[in-house]
Amino acid sequence: MGESVAEATLTTWLKEIGDTIELDEPVFEIATDKVDSEVPSEVEGVLLEKKFQVDDVIKVGETVAVIEIKGAAPVAALDEKPAAEAIAAIEENISIAKETSSSSVQDYSSTERFYSPLVKNIAKQEGISVATLDTIKGTGKEGRVTKNDILSFVANGKVTDNNAVVATDTNAKEAAVAQTTEAPQKNQENIAQTSQATTVQVSGNDEVIEMSRMGKLIAKHMVASVSTSAHVQSFIEVDVTNVVNWRNKMKSTFEKTEGEKLTFTPIFMEAVAKALKKYPMMNISVNGDTVIKKKNINIGMAAALPDGNLIVPVIKNADQLNLVGMAKVVNDLATRSRENKLKPDEIQDGTYTVTNVGTFGSVFGTPIINQPQVGILALGAIRKIPSVIETEEGDFIAIRSKMYISHSYDHRVVNGALGSMFAKAVADYLEAWDLNREV
Repeated sequence: MGESVAEATLTTWLKEIGDTIELDEPVFEIATDKVDSEVPSEVEGVLLEKKFQVDDVIKVGETVAVIEIKGAAPVAALDEKPAAEAIAAIEENISIAKETSSSSVQDYSSTERFYSPLVKNIAKQEGISVATLDTIKGTGKEGRVTKNDILSFVANGKVTDNNAVVATDTNAKEAAVAQTTEAPQKNQENIAQTSQATTVQVSGNDEVIEMSRMGKLIAKHMVASVSTSAHVQSFIEVDVTNVVNWRNKMKSTFEKTEGEKLTFTPIFMEAVAKALKKYPMMNISVNGDTVIKKKNINIGMAAALPDGNLIVPVIKNADQLNLVGMAKVVNDLATRSRENKLKPDEIQDGTYTVTNVGTFGSVFGTPIINQPQVGILALGAIRKIPSVIETEEGDFIAIRSKMYISHSYDHRVVNGALGSMFAKAVADYLEAWDLNREV
């Protein structure tokens, strides 16, 4: 699911146990903060087992289902029993093993209160009894205990089976923070999840709105990014009069000859790609105490969805595209983003991100870095403003098209000089745009 994705939520099973599955046929659907997608089977066979239920959170690398491959030796071949008998025998052995292993574990089915499988698993791992679990105040729908509720309970003090109160020790918190050098993003997310939620008073006239699944995931990743990277911003004003005039002159011809609309986005992406090639240490990621210098220039393009959330499709090898190719890729990704038709590999492997806050009328913004990248550029609205023009004959005031670009970068590995020079390189390229350029 991409280097920045650690888990996904199973949203729908498309097949039932015993169903025949064809090659590349979707088996289930998953959702992350970036994209919803179907997961196809890489083999032909019969679905034997589901290891997760709907709404379970699955970590990357975990097995979700078991498929018996057509033509392979069946399990029953071990003792030449019919397949059905062999599977029944295996299930009976599994059932016995589960009963044996769970004899000393709490039985959470004895309570009338609903708990998700994830909450039950966490409770079992932490040794929380049914009686104690029933005392936890839930913030979910209809008062249900969520993952964050039980993690917050564990972090801030829990009651074990012998009624002894276990408080979170300050030194333990510091040790947890120190471990972020091994996996900074994962640990920061855990710290954010286990922090105690602030109680918000709700009056009779207030409306309580449940955050969407994607909204919750985005919120978690934003907090993790701010906790991980030392965000610093540089701002620069850019005169894009030549770009605006050239586009106005060429857009009709471009659409007729290429069958694509010519927006400002591919022009800006071309400028960013050239700046990344000039300053390759902006095209890096951080892994603990090491820096990974990326070979390919893959620019993420933040796009707004109809529900207000953002998704970041990636323009692969952006430095190798001419303006026509860039326009085609940009338009295609933008269209399929709005239609929720992106494929998982189209939101993976980004090395730098660009977001156009000017689309919403903002003059400039201070975007949050898309981990594990080290920089993100925000493009402000283009405005006509009076500007001082310097010439050999003297200075005069003219109407120019100008915009601000805001560069947020990770000050752990990018100093102010590099962060500012990169933004200046983007500006210089746009200001030097050739009015006589051919497409």
